[in-house]
Formats: sequence, structure tokens, C-alpha cells
Amino acid sequence: MGRIFISAGHGGLEDGRRDSGSIAGGTTEAQEMIQLRDLIVQELRSRNFEVLSVPDDLGAAQSLSWINLRYRSGDVALEIHADSSANLSVRGASVYYIANNEDRRAHAELMLIALLRRVPQLPNRGAKPDTTAGVGRLGFCRDTTAPSLHFEVGFLSNPDDRQLLQTRRRDFALGLADGLAAWSRQLSGGEPQAGSLAYPEINVRINGRNYPEQGILVNGNAYVTIDLADSLGVDAAAQPTIARIGYHGVVYMKAVDLREFNVSVSWDHDTRSVVLKTIFQICPGQLDRIMGHGHTSEVQLMMFLKSNNEQALGLFPDIPKLYREEGSLEGINYDIAFCQMCLETNFLRFGGDVKASQNNFAGLGATGGGVQGAGFSSARLGVRAQIQHLKAYASTEPILQEIVDPRFRFVTRGVAPLVGQLSGRWAADLQYGTKIMAILRRLYEAAGLI
Repeated sequence: MGRIFISAGHGGLEDGRRDSGSIAGGTTEAQEMIQLRDLIVQELRSRNFEVLSVPDDLGAAQSLSWINLRYRSGDVALEIHADSSANLSVRGASVYYIANNEDRRAHAELMLIALLRRVPQLPNRGAKPDTTAGVGRLGFCRDTTAPSLHFEVGFLSNPDDRQLLQTRRRDFALGLADGLAAWSRQLSGGEPQAGSLAYPEINVRINGRNYPEQGILVNGNAYVTIDLADSLGVDAAAQPTIARIGYHGVVYMKAVDLREFNVSVSWDHDTRSVVLKTIFQICPGQLDRIMGHGHTSEVQLMMFLKSNNEQALGLFPDIPKLYREEGSLEGINYDIAFCQMCLETNFLRFGGDVKASQNNFAGLGATGGGVQGAGFSSARLGVRAQIQHLKAYASTEPILQEIVDPRFRFVTRGVAPLVGQLSGRWAADLQYGTKIMAILRRLYEAAGLI
């Protein structure tokens, strides 16, 4: 039987400071997860499982290194977190797994069901690929050598979830221990894992054609050769975040990591093939340039929005049309503006300081702490203000319509032509641009553009 690694999210040092995670109700995410982790460890050891608890003084990158140095074939790894939202009514548990790994998706569902059996009052938010997380990837899912899952056990910001966690911590621990025990037993009889002598071979298809060299399957993840990455113009060897393994004298990387270089990655179960798509309808070098043309249709924007929030178009049925019209008029890539709206409003759920009635889709003038920000008399004017604000940052070209953006005059024109340069400017979040780009990639994948 393999061993079980458990990490309590947050608590270590990040940039020289103690990382407490989210804070709510007089407690911190780090405190709650450490207490929960300790109960899980105690329960699993009572069942004769070998458990390794990641030290609490390690930061995120150090925790990954700690696990990877100790990993042996058959081990599994879990990191537990408590989620947080500006909308205090949002609640429930979810599990993230590495994208395009059906084995790991099944393990995530197994873990989630085990917890909900013990705590049925906790809403089920589902098993999700890590590409749907805020920044488009989760290090614990993507960079851990062991089969791994990132578990959000509830929302610390929600009073009901927080009370459940604090008053029924033992039940949470039992549920997670049940899931880990079942996952560990299931994995011990599965395919060869990392560190085994032989990995199953898989086929590789690029743009509809078979690639002459096969890939391998490690822990349910498709790996392709570094040589293939080179042929796609991806210098994977220079990327420190990309995990590589050597096998039979060849260096391989996870295929899903090619997604960060705008390569679409999927899996064909019937032919056991990893499917890569690099035919761009979009110029790859222009993907993050704010000034430019959008590439999606109104229907594609509508379907993407509905797939993330079924009620999204109830209040704003014309929102895709407004972004295409207003963005195109000012020369703004309306796909980028649309994805910024999805980030700022949580796919039109709102729930933070800005209310839906304000028609403010990008947090203009909202500084946090209950400050609601600007309001506009119609959805069109709200979209127009966002487009004008983007153009102020991205270009020195004149605005073609009457300025409705209340903060237009405060922006240094042309200082941020790329999405990533909005980070720390439009929002204090230094990953703000990365989060917009993560949603943009999901949109283009859904539309079949990459």
C-alpha cells in the first residue's frame, strides 16, 4: 500500500511573510486547515495507513519540493483549503484535479462523495479541472509528482460553511480519511505509476495527423517528448514550472503544460491518443494584446457564458452583442473585455461590492470595503465605459464616442497594451492579468479557435 501525503493549505512563508490564507469570522484558513489536517492524520494512522504531513512552515513551492523528494510509486497527495468569496452566500465543497486526466477526475469525485456522506449539509460544487481555477492552473495538481488533488472543503467566508467546519470538524476529518483510504487502495491496483519500470505507450496526434513518436502515460497523465515541444516552438527546457521526467533515454513533459503556450490539449479515449491542436485562427503573438479584433461570434460568447452560469443571460440577454459592438468600434479585442467582465462579475453572478443594477461590469471605481463604485443607466453604457477604460490603458488613440468612463482622465494613456500589464493597475491583484488570460484560453478552446 502506498503512503498518503497531506498538506494544509497556507500557513508557510511566502515572500518572507506568514501566509494565513483567507480570513473570516475571527479565524484564518491556515488555522482551520491545520486543525483539520491533524485530525485526518490521526484517523488514517489509526487505520494503519502511513501518512506524511507536510511541515507547516513551508511555502507553496517548498511544499511541492518536499513531497516530490519523498515520493514513491503508489503514493497519493492531498492539499486541503477553505475557499473564500466576496459574495458571502456562496458555499460548498469542490475538488480540483489536473486537467485531461480522467483517472484523477474519478478520484476527485470519490473524495468529494466521501466527505458529503459524512457532512450531507455541505453543498456539492463538483470535481473541476485545474484549468477552471482562477489563474488557469494549480501547482499542487500540476507540479506534484504523486497523483494529487486540491480540495476546497467549504467557504470560510460563508457563515454556514464556517460553522459546519468548526462544530463538525471530526466529521470532516472522517469523510476525508474515508476518501483517502479508498483512493489509496484503488490506486495500489491500477496502472504503473511514476517510478515504475514501464509506462504504457500512447499515441500523439497534432492537427489531425499522427506524430511518429509515441508518448507515455504516467499517473494517468499524458506525457510527450521535449523534442515534440521544440517542434511546436515551445522551449519547455527553459520553463522552470514544467515538470520533466527521463525514460529510456528520452525526456518527456506533461502534455497539458503545452496549454500555457496556446496549444489545445485533449484526450481521445477510444484511440488512447493525446490530441494537440496548434492551428490558430488567432495570431499567437497577439493573444494578449488589448487593442485588436475579437474572434468569437455572439453565439459563442453566449454559450460560454451559459456554460459557466446558466442564469447569466437573465438580466443581460444582449451582453455578448454589446461587447462585440462597443469593442469593435473602439478597436478593442472584445474577447478580452468580455473575459474581464467574467472575472470581475463571476460570470454575471455579482455578489460583491458592485451590484448588478449598477451596470458596472469591470469594477470601475470599486475599491473594496463596501465601496460600490460607478453606476451606469444602461448595460450598453457600462460596457462602453469598460471599453474606454481599456483603451485608455492600451492606446494613445482618440476615443470615438463621448467619454462615459468616470476615471478615464486619471489613466496614463498607453501604459498597458498587454493584458498582463493591467495587474497592479486596474486591480491590486498581481495575478489579475493572468486570471483574465486563463478565462480567455477557456473561451477560445470552447469556441474551437485554439
